[in-house]
Amino acid sequence: MSKTDKNTPKKKNNLTQDRREFLQKSTLATLSALLGSTIVHAASMPENYIPVALEAEFDPMKGKSEGMIIRNEKPWNVEPAPHLLNDAVTPFASIFIRNNGLIPENVDAANWTLTIGGESVVKEKIYTLDELKKKFKAYTYQLTLECGGNGRAGFYPPASGNQWEEGAVYCSEWTGVRLKDVLADVGVKSDAVYIGYYGKDTHLNGDPNKVVISRGAPMAKAMQDETLLAWKLNGNDIPLQHGYPLRLVCGGWPASVSGKWVNKIVVRNKVHDGEKMMGDSYRVPKYPVAPGEKVPDEDMKIIESMPVKSIITSPKTGAMFGISKKLNVQGHAWAGENEVSEMHVTIDFGATWKKCTLKKPANRLAWQQWSVELEFPQEGYYEIWAKATDDQGISQPMVMPAWNPKGYLNNACHRIAVKVS
Repeated sequence: MSKTDKNTPKKKNNLTQDRREFLQKSTLATLSALLGSTIVHAASMPENYIPVALEAEFDPMKGKSEGMIIRNEKPWNVEPAPHLLNDAVTPFASIFIRNNGLIPENVDAANWTLTIGGESVVKEKIYTLDELKKKFKAYTYQLTLECGGNGRAGFYPPASGNQWEEGAVYCSEWTGVRLKDVLADVGVKSDAVYIGYYGKDTHLNGDPNKVVISRGAPMAKAMQDETLLAWKLNGNDIPLQHGYPLRLVCGGWPASVSGKWVNKIVVRNKVHDGEKMMGDSYRVPKYPVAPGEKVPDEDMKIIESMPVKSIITSPKTGAMFGISKKLNVQGHAWAGENEVSEMHVTIDFGATWKKCTLKKPANRLAWQQWSVELEFPQEGYYEIWAKATDDQGISQPMVMPAWNPKGYLNNACHRIAVKVS
């Protein structure tokens, strides 16, 4: 290794490097403002030095569990292994990260504003975060958010995009105001069809005028009690990488509908046509297609309620135990806008199924915990498969569902391997 190589610090990640370059161009006053305090010995600080507190503050992986799998760093896409999702209410440490652009710089919650506009509002209004908190009643719900591409790695032939396995889902507690209460304050016209959001994230090419993602939902979803403009996650301020200081939360639908760093919501008199609303972005064919087949745009439909699904969170795959020991298996199940009514597991590849104990959800759109005790007839290798059935009578398929161009909505049975000795 050359002398230069030894003395050159390695980049932590692309985001850290981007921030380093930004801070190196900043004034001392800016650095002090970001730290929230005067840098006492600033005169002795090395040129282009980045204070430790700033390096730590903006590391998206800080506080995350060991075992998180990084799918991408620019933008950040990170998922936990299923066993890290065992909690009934998912802690920050185990929440997956799915970003489309770069995390915003210099977030100032004290001066944050939310504009409600669009062609179908009576009159555009602007609210500060403080005004939202004081003017409207706050609500708290446990809400399930799942990436539309969760399970993409299971499709064959492979579909393009981050190869999520099973961990791009969570159910945490959100606190905020109901979007419908804010819309009522603004006034919505009778021709309103859809809402769309805009956030403060930056496009990967650095163009501040290019929209990264701007998705939305029909008015019926926007007006649900559980659709929130949230500022707290599990009782604390939403972490920066998850949308601080304000995000839209629409449980049960693809998590891309729950826009982060929201500073504008538009009420439209047509289906919102923002970035990643068209083409094959979060859209699937209206009918089964052969793998690799091109689908005309008019034959694609927007993903709305997510399908019935479940995961095994304990034990972790690869567990080994004695033949005399009964094995307690547990996990979660969810079904978009619906509720899960039954949960079963099999250890013989579906020849027989055992019914599980299934808890009711904490509230509508929250996932449900399930558990079952299993016995094994002899030593050897086994697979445990989990299958949920919703209140409409729809069950998870045992194997990959119909292929689609972007690998969305894979709700095949989750399975783990165990060895009995």
